[in-house]
Amino acid sequence: MAKEYARTQRVADYLQRELAALIQHEVRDPRVGMVSITGVDVSRDLGHAKIYCTVMGSNSSEDARESLEVLNKAAGFLRSQLSRDSNMRTVPQLRFYFDASIGRGRELEDLIKRAASADRELGLREDDESGV
Repeated sequence: MAKEYARTQRVADYLQRELAALIQHEVRDPRVGMVSITGVDVSRDLGHAKIYCTVMGSNSSEDARESLEVLNKAAGFLRSQLSRDSNMRTVPQLRFYFDASIGRGRELEDLIKRAASADRELGLREDDESGV
């Protein structure tokens, strides 16, 4: 069982590296923009792969919808390029999804910064009132 996990993880890592390069160099559609592959989940039978990505300037899946549509339409082309460059028997079917975790991370970071600055302001006010 452990070998199977290791194989799916190796395939996922390979797909992530290769797809990032292929999208950057081979996909010529201007609607794609700057895409980052943030993660890849490969099924246990290596038949399907979920590709999670972010698009620069897009904070929601609605903003990135057009880029994702183009990538999903180009999935066959990308799959054929992967099969040409790899020695895998079969290349998984590719499906692209928007990864909202980056945007959520930025929102949480902003909330933490605001809370920390509010705590500092309250701390300064309490010190001023106590005469310290």
